[in-house]
Amino acid sequence: KSVDGGLLVQDLDEGPDSKKDMKVVTSVEPDPAKWNDLLFGWQIVKSVKSNAIVLAASNSTVGIGAGQMSRIDAAEIAIRKSNGRCKNSIMASDAFFPFEDVAELAAKNGITAIIQPGGSIRDKEVIESCNKNKIPMVFTGKRHFRH
Repeated sequence: KSVDGGLLVQDLDEGPDSKKDMKVVTSVEPDPAKWNDLLFGWQIVKSVKSNAIVLAASNSTVGIGAGQMSRIDAAEIAIRKSNGRCKNSIMASDAFFPFEDVAELAAKNGITAIIQPGGSIRDKEVIESCNKNKIPMVFTGKRHFRH
């Protein structure tokens, strides 16, 4: 990509992400079925325009919120687009949650696990929100920002 007379070079966001490189940061662990959905959602969200939220259940996408200025807006759109199918789904986010509002929205809508990169200065607050609501959350340590 050319940038004001220069050239911007970056690596492609490719290759599978490994569960062994991810970390459960909450007191509750995802069960094996949730792990499958978390990994599925994580692979899907990397192909969605940022800010992106993907909701998935049983290896199917049930809602996508894409290309928003804020993560909460993307989450609200994904939930609305799920047409009520978000209950018992997982939430995958292409970048960290800057506030606990998305985790609270997930809990309010019956979402049962979250995967996101982590790295916010407010990670502790987001983790506490998930613990309070007994929602397992996984940090990948890698974001999938796509513009």
